[in-house]
Amino acid sequence: MNLTNSPHPITIDNDPDVIQQLLSDTRSLNTKRAYEKDMKDFFLFVAGCVPSQQLVLEFLQLDQHHAVMLVLKYKAHLVKKELAEATVNRRLSAIKSLAAMGRKLGLCKYTLEDIKGEKVESYRDTSGISPKDYAKVLALIDRDTLSGKRDYAILRLLWDNALRRSEVCNLNVGDFDGQMSTLLILGKGKGTQKVIVDLSRKTVEAITDWLITSHRSHFSRKPLFMVLAYNGRGKRLSGEAIRRLVNGLCKKAGISKQMSPHRVRHSSITTVLDNNNGNYRATQRFSRHSKPDTVIKYDDNRQKLQKKMTDIIADLV
Repeated sequence: MNLTNSPHPITIDNDPDVIQQLLSDTRSLNTKRAYEKDMKDFFLFVAGCVPSQQLVLEFLQLDQHHAVMLVLKYKAHLVKKELAEATVNRRLSAIKSLAAMGRKLGLCKYTLEDIKGEKVESYRDTSGISPKDYAKVLALIDRDTLSGKRDYAILRLLWDNALRRSEVCNLNVGDFDGQMSTLLILGKGKGTQKVIVDLSRKTVEAITDWLITSHRSHFSRKPLFMVLAYNGRGKRLSGEAIRRLVNGLCKKAGISKQMSPHRVRHSSITTVLDNNNGNYRATQRFSRHSKPDTVIKYDDNRQKLQKKMTDIIADLV
């Protein structure tokens, strides 16, 4: 089959832009932004300039020894700067992904998989706030206003369903089914596959109230939560806007702990464990964590097992 002689010929670039290929192969906007930032940082360090198409090709065509030595030198530079382990690993991951894409395109013969990242303890602090404190936060919202109805619905989703802020941002009006009390969400690591979550009566009422008042019930493809300010009105509400909303209300409620949508998620999951006698399976279904070990980490922190064991052995001597 001769593709070049077809009515719509496909042109194949002998010197492709590997970074652009990598970015176009990535669905998450956050990951795209992180890749661009991290690869820029890498090439500024090793070459003193931002990555050009030719510079990337030169890097990908190094031999195994030189490529590994270069990346190890970069890793040492990151560690010396005392960056967080997760940041070091993310930047190394971007370079590894670039090399992997180069191999897929037949432009790179080496692998960087032998370069290990820094050890990171996931969910080191899963503490949050109590239901009583969260009730104070909800009570601050003026639910007679349009913005208050929107904000109340968002905060109910963050608590009642432990949604991530990205999951809230990506919601469309058509994802909500008030009659069935369900919501379709684009879960973490699910690509374009949406999953169904059941909603509480209070959350259904809050979302319904918002949709009716904002006259958005019939716009199924429109964002469920939008910007209300004159500048940008109607646009999808951003994750940063939700973070500011949560942080601001929690400070106003007198909560000293630094709060965020993810901290609300932590609070919600811990509260579920408190009220279901540590049922890991039920909690994993609620939180939608892929690994049971993560739920166990929440339970360990909730029960303060280390503190209990410390007190036991302290009393023995």
